[in-house]
Amino acid sequence: MTTNLEQAFAERPEILEAWMALNGAIKERMDLRRYELATLAAALRLRSSYCCLAHGTVLIERFGEPVAEIARDHRNANLGELDVAVMDLAERVVDDAASIGDSDTRRLRELGLSQTEVMDIVLAAAARCFFSKALDGIGALPDAHYRTLDPELLDALVVGRPIAAK
Repeated sequence: MTTNLEQAFAERPEILEAWMALNGAIKERMDLRRYELATLAAALRLRSSYCCLAHGTVLIERFGEPVAEIARDHRNANLGELDVAVMDLAERVVDDAASIGDSDTRRLRELGLSQTEVMDIVLAAAARCFFSKALDGIGALPDAHYRTLDPELLDALVVGRPIAAK
């Protein structure tokens, strides 16, 4: 079955292939949970329902995270200090990357991340800006199968375009 994402790029499959290569290169060396938290934070800020649903689902299925609570307020969702700092940085990248300075990344380094790991968070959030905006600009709706998720989760993750009817 072809996803709405694949259908959206049907006329430019090379772009989807390039995206998958770039995204794969970014997350290849990242802790998967950290990648998903950074990506969810960016997607929420971008109001990308498709990306929120996709990455929120990974956080639930792979890590058992309380995604609805994280999506509503990650600072009060019982996440660790490092996780909150990761999501805060991802939000800053979306909101105003040009204003990010050493003081914004220092906390992550103090919490044990290397400069490369901090860069990976920035790359994940910046890449999400491209893909979320592309999906929304093309008009891709999240796939209908997401309708089976818990209503509370849907309420937290459908932040932009609605889920496709079928």
